[in-house]
Amino acid sequence: MLRSCLIPVTRTHFQVIAVRHKKIKVPKVDKKLQASAESLAARGFLRPTKPWDPPAGIDETVLKICADNGLKADDKFEGLDVKFNILNACYKETGHSVPNSLLHTIECVDDLKEFYQTPVDTKTPFDALTKMELPKNLHIQENYVRFHPDKDTMFNGLSAFPKSSTIVTGLRWKKKYEGYSAKRSWP
Repeated sequence: MLRSCLIPVTRTHFQVIAVRHKKIKVPKVDKKLQASAESLAARGFLRPTKPWDPPAGIDETVLKICADNGLKADDKFEGLDVKFNILNACYKETGHSVPNSLLHTIECVDDLKEFYQTPVDTKTPFDALTKMELPKNLHIQENYVRFHPDKDTMFNGLSAFPKSSTIVTGLRWKKKYEGYSAKRSWP
C-alpha cells in the first residue's frame, strides 16, 4: 500500500514523501520539521486534534500574557518553568494548547505567536473535496448505496448479482450498513 503525505516546507512549497512499509528517507529540511516529517510519514495525517480558527486579536493576547510574565516580543524562554507558565496561561486564555509533539519547536515569543496564528483544519482531504464547489461534470457520492433485497424497492429486491452476498466486515460500518447472505442454489 502506498501512502503519500504532504509536509509543508515553507508557506508556499510542499514536499511529497512516499512510504511503502519501509524506513523512509526524508530530504534535508529544517531541524524543526525533520521530526514532524518523520512522524507524519509514519502514522499519516489524521490525528485527534481539535480544530482552531485564530481569533482576531490573538497577537495582542499572546504578547499580553508574555508581558505579564516579564518577556518582550523578541525574547527567548529563559527556563522550562517560564515556558510552562506562559503556555499554561495561553491555554487558559484561549482554550487551545500546544501539542506535545510541537513543544520543542516553541523556543521564543515569536514561535508562540506563529503557533497561535496558525489555523488547524481537521478535515480529511475527502471531506474537504465534498464541501468544495466542483465543476458541473464532477460529482462525489459521499455516502454510497449498498444493495439489500429487503430494502431495495426499485426492482422488487432483485439483484443484478443474485449469487453475491454483501458482507460488512468492520464493526463501525455494521451499524451503518446492513449486510446479507445471498441464497445459493448449490448445497
